[in-house]
Amino acid sequence: MLDLSCADWGERIRNLRSLVPPAAHSINAAETARATRIFDKLRLPDVPGTPALADAAGAWFREIVGVLLGAVDTETGERVIRELFLLAAKKSSKTSYGAALMMTALLMNKRPRAEFLLVAPTQAVADLAFMQAAGMTQIDPDGFLQKRMLVQEHLKCITDRRTKAQLKIKTFDTSVLTGVKPAGVLIDELHEISRNAKAARIIGQIRGGLLPIPEAFLAFITTQSDEPPAGAFRAELNMARAIRDGLAGAAGAAMLPVLYEFPPDIAKDRQQWQNPAHWPMVTPNLGKSITIDRLVADYETATYKGEEEIRRWASQHLNIEMGIGFTTDRWAGADFWEEAQDAALTLEEILIRCEVVVVGIDGGGLDDLFGVAVLGRCRETLDWLCWTHAWCHRSVLERRKSIAARLVQAQAAGELTIVEHAKQDIEEIVELIAEIRDKKLLACVAVDPAGLGEFIEALRAIKITQEGEQVVGAPQGYQLMNAIKTAERKVENGTLKHAPNALMDWCVGNVKIEPTATAIRATKQSAGDAKIDPWMALMDAVTVMVRDPKPQRDPEYQLFFA
Repeated sequence: MLDLSCADWGERIRNLRSLVPPAAHSINAAETARATRIFDKLRLPDVPGTPALADAAGAWFREIVGVLLGAVDTETGERVIRELFLLAAKKSSKTSYGAALMMTALLMNKRPRAEFLLVAPTQAVADLAFMQAAGMTQIDPDGFLQKRMLVQEHLKCITDRRTKAQLKIKTFDTSVLTGVKPAGVLIDELHEISRNAKAARIIGQIRGGLLPIPEAFLAFITTQSDEPPAGAFRAELNMARAIRDGLAGAAGAAMLPVLYEFPPDIAKDRQQWQNPAHWPMVTPNLGKSITIDRLVADYETATYKGEEEIRRWASQHLNIEMGIGFTTDRWAGADFWEEAQDAALTLEEILIRCEVVVVGIDGGGLDDLFGVAVLGRCRETLDWLCWTHAWCHRSVLERRKSIAARLVQAQAAGELTIVEHAKQDIEEIVELIAEIRDKKLLACVAVDPAGLGEFIEALRAIKITQEGEQVVGAPQGYQLMNAIKTAERKVENGTLKHAPNALMDWCVGNVKIEPTATAIRATKQSAGDAKIDPWMALMDAVTVMVRDPKPQRDPEYQLFFA
């Protein structure tokens, strides 16, 4: 079983060494050399002098082409490395190099009528990829490629006259990619394609189509996302990192991971990754298609445009992953949120360990999330323990397409319920509150009063009312400042722990704090499509928990239950 881990990648990238694991070179030296020779002879059609890739391409990519396309077992004819995940920054000539990689695969292919696909996220990228691939066939000085290849521009198809195999350039679309059985696929800019809620399913179908062909391969070539990784991009990125790091469960996976990203100590330290002295680590095509001077000038322009542009620039040019703790106007508690996670904490654990519970509620519109936070006070340590969940109507997936993939992912993880009938969310939330009440744990329900009339009526039906002081309207806007400040301090000092929840992590990263003349506030409007409702539900619960609500149980019952 081939080990494609690269445990010393941090040292390698600091010293500008190859990130291809040594084991990748041990499969088929002859085919590896052949793949490199073919790739080297191709020429860049849009560069003055149309130089050959032997001179124009970076050594880093030439090495990747060799080990991926050459990784065929000499006895069985089966490809040993069946997948590639390449994370490289913009201006690394990824689209041009990717087109050349697929042309090389087409030329090396021995299977009659094989189909190769280059899948682009947009029509513009597909046009560029085809222009590069077609151009390479037209500027061969020996005339070999002009005779061998038939170029059909209207179909974005290049056919090898010898084998009848075809390279097709397509824009990512479920209708054209379902049911394909290709011999090789390159998916360009996976982070953009993952915005499609069906991306993971389509990629799964592509993988299924590759299985019957022993020499088939799948390559992802992508930049980091300018939003926290989600959907298919997040899944493939996590798999590639796990293989690279040699984590249990990833050993033996046939994916070649090559990720040009900073080691954690630099990636998490803004002062370090802003230092141009570190940028060569994540700029493999340095001196070919990009220079540090150009990057510095571009970064200075980004700084004039503000924090959002810096975020975008850093994600695209330095592969800085967007997430918790990036922005200057973030919630201060975001810096410590990851450390506050308790992997063993569940809703059931909270209801067993806590003496009193406050349920926070926020959101609930048809184009919104309905966020719920169960915040309990541990009877032994008095620490605050938090569990969150969200509901949303299926219409949100259509109205908020930019986050649809993330919501589907959260549903699969059990962090979100997509509502199938009109009152499902309210019914399930009320059922949860009733369970907490019946265990004699409920202090009260803290709600954002806006737009929750139907929910208040449902609570009244189970005798949880404002008159009985079991429903409290949580202060909003600047009046929420005390809860925001209290929560961030408790997260920082370790006395507020939360259950694992990637959707909540995303919401925490979306929170933006706005200063006012005399206070601070966090608003949904600031976050836009980047939802914060479960975080707001937690803040609603904190507004009550800071008042030190008293347990409802008598000591003997409490001891028996524990």
